[in-house]
Amino acid sequence: MVTKRSKKREEKLVKAAVETGGSQTRDVIRAFMKHKVSVVALVVLVIILIAAIVSGFIFSEEQITAITAAARLQPPSLEHWFGTDAFGRDVFARTVYGARYSLFFGLTTAALSLVIGTAIGSACAYLGGTFDIVVMRIMDSLVCIPSLLLMLALVAVIGRGMHGIIIALVVTSVPGTARIVRSIVIGVVQNEYVEAARAAGVTTPQIIWRHVLPNAFGPILVNVLMNISGSIISASSMSFLGMGIQPPTPEWGAMINDALPLIRTSPYLIVFPGIAVLVTSLCFNLLGDGLTDSLDPHSR
Repeated sequence: MVTKRSKKREEKLVKAAVETGGSQTRDVIRAFMKHKVSVVALVVLVIILIAAIVSGFIFSEEQITAITAAARLQPPSLEHWFGTDAFGRDVFARTVYGARYSLFFGLTTAALSLVIGTAIGSACAYLGGTFDIVVMRIMDSLVCIPSLLLMLALVAVIGRGMHGIIIALVVTSVPGTARIVRSIVIGVVQNEYVEAARAAGVTTPQIIWRHVLPNAFGPILVNVLMNISGSIISASSMSFLGMGIQPPTPEWGAMINDALPLIRTSPYLIVFPGIAVLVTSLCFNLLGDGLTDSLDPHSR
């Protein structure tokens, strides 16, 4: 009898959630559209993403890596919008092409951190006990280590290149995601619909997947955007220090590092890749700020 009542209660709660889900989505979209700065940031990010995708079809291999001594260190002009570097390579082509690597690092790191961090945080919050204490102390220990130093150490052990950078970025991003997800899930699991699902005999993985995580989606999404922004800056920093993508690959941090000896005579070589890093990471942060306000019912 208790099981039947619990099932009916769960069905009512699920039905109510479905009915209100559409209106809540529309409210979030309306609230987001009021944040003009966040909307502009979203448009800029879409443009950067499209440019990164089509750059491989627009620019030839010669423009990206080939050395052209006759065209070296030309200032910005109609022919070369961002000028040319010390090897005669078009800086505009390399900057646009370099967006592929920065976005790849940011999106890949955020996706892997989301999956791993959500699994760890949800398990700790839902299971609790010794498992929660041990795992979260490990996460706290990783957070205490300066992220840049930890990434440098990991890349030194794993090796330079894309795989080493991604592993280092994920290791430094997972603890923050796990802690945020855990704090959110702890509040969600105490709600009535979760208790109803438990009484109805729903398994723990199903409860986490169907009831807990959907209600924690908003804060987790904002954290993902922040991770993308931080990963882009961290990957550029690693390449700038010589521990990331190696020349002649046109990664923004590596381009800035190559241009350091020419900072006085050809400052544009640093300015344009630096602006690319700044604008991309800033847009992800602004997008996250807009979503934070839009997903908060009290700020609409």
